[in-house]
Amino acid sequence: MNIAALPYILLLAFFFGSSMVVSRFGVGQFEPTTYIGIRMILSSLLAFAVYSVATGRRLPRDPVLWKRAGLLGIFGTALPMTCAISSLQYLSSGVAALLLATGPPLTVLMAHFLLPEESLNRRQVFGVAMALGGALLLAFTGENGLPDVAEASPLGYLLAGSATVFGGAMVIYARRNLRGYDAFDVGSIRIFTTALIVMPLSLVTVGFDMSAVNGAGVLALLYSALVGTFLGLLLSFYNVKRFGATPTMMTTYIIPIVAGIGGVIFLGEVISPTMVVGMVIIVGGVALLQEFRKPTGLLRRFPHRGSY
Repeated sequence: MNIAALPYILLLAFFFGSSMVVSRFGVGQFEPTTYIGIRMILSSLLAFAVYSVATGRRLPRDPVLWKRAGLLGIFGTALPMTCAISSLQYLSSGVAALLLATGPPLTVLMAHFLLPEESLNRRQVFGVAMALGGALLLAFTGENGLPDVAEASPLGYLLAGSATVFGGAMVIYARRNLRGYDAFDVGSIRIFTTALIVMPLSLVTVGFDMSAVNGAGVLALLYSALVGTFLGLLLSFYNVKRFGATPTMMTTYIIPIVAGIGGVIFLGEVISPTMVVGMVIIVGGVALLQEFRKPTGLLRRFPHRGSY
């Protein structure tokens, strides 16, 4: 790995990991869909600002790109983000981040069956088994990382698992349908689409009750929109362009650490020995997918990463 990439890897992991902690705080004051909807509207405004002021960058006008990236926004951002943020009502930010870290192994497993050119070798099979086994360890032991809850709600695991399944499936969709398009354009359309889908849905299903929101909640929302979504998108785009996907994938290892430590410091969450073992197993499994060389075409072109 290029040592020059390390500061950018750590910074991106901090963006995403801290956003997970902030989001868990935010769902204590907002309905999850309201939180996501407002967050995506703010991120959309920032993306539009980039298109307005950046030299040589214009808002995409290709209808095929809008259709394909829009579907990616619905099923690859709106649905998994809603599931992931909702899971924070039942799981600590550290446990949720660990479960979401199984996204790359799950993507590789699905690609084995759906993409003929992405077949698994023995090392990758073992890596996938390790990572998913670490997630099962957390589930079977009922770990939730919350100090005042004895055992995790199965709904939390179901929501986090659904987020990884949707996210992995849509990485494969992107591999098939969005190769050759500009990553910032695709990411921006995903944000626009998520805002257009989630905010109206929230208004219809839960309304717009902000009575429980205080100043700290507003700051959490602004932070997650600016840092966790918009700056995360820009930095991911920059990292892939400058360093390739392998260093960017390294963020997968660090996000659970950032989220876990941040949750302990700021939210009073706990890190149990079982969580540490689960993290080692999951991260070890993800590491086996790379074997210190360039990842497969799937992960090289569309590294699995998320903003929660």
